[in-house]
Amino acid sequence: MTNVQKGLAEFIGTFWLVFGGCGSAVLAAAFPDVGIGLLGVSLAFGLTVVTMAYAIGHISGCHLNPAVTVGLWAGGRFEARDIPLYVVAQVLGAIVAAFLLLYVAQGSPTYDLATNGLAANGFGEHSPGKYDMIAGLTIEIVLTAAFLWIIMGSTDGRAPAGFAPIAIGLGLTLIHLISIPVTNTSVNPARSTGPALVVGGWAIQQLWLFWVAPLIGGALGGWLYKTVGADAFRKPDIEGE
Repeated sequence: MTNVQKGLAEFIGTFWLVFGGCGSAVLAAAFPDVGIGLLGVSLAFGLTVVTMAYAIGHISGCHLNPAVTVGLWAGGRFEARDIPLYVVAQVLGAIVAAFLLLYVAQGSPTYDLATNGLAANGFGEHSPGKYDMIAGLTIEIVLTAAFLWIIMGSTDGRAPAGFAPIAIGLGLTLIHLISIPVTNTSVNPARSTGPALVVGGWAIQQLWLFWVAPLIGGALGGWLYKTVGADAFRKPDIEGE
């Protein structure tokens, strides 16, 4: 695949993740009678990854996330020279999705950006559960590292073939179930950037955490899997192999 094809695939895939995941939170979670709640939003994020993994995995690898791109590089699965292309495409896809989501949300007379937000990530007063900065930093690092571990392991050539998108999507669902109350769940700097640019103010001021923590966690998770899951640690299946 050419770089243009890979970049467009990452743009479209990240657009889908933000529009679908954040859209479920903004448009459906608080709907008066049939709100989908925490479980529904968590599942929506997981479904965006599952669907795009099958749709564009063979084109770009379906990273959809700068932390995943950096983590795969740390794990020896991705070339450093391609990181800027992927990150730029992902961030642009997230930004376009966020502004389009705002446009749709404003079609309702009851929606107000200042009141309803756009599923931006935050800590302290802007955390759903009022968790402080250290709690937010910690959980974002740990869960992004775990996410990379799941991605590296499920896409390993020794893993059962064809099930990686399901494992990764369910992993992201679980991550959201754990951390929506803490930070509204990022584990993805691009996903955080799009809504932050729309919301402005506090969301942009706190955006640094949702770049620093996921990138640290992603690199850590990729490196750990590369170290622990390397072939050198595998017991031979046949004597003398």
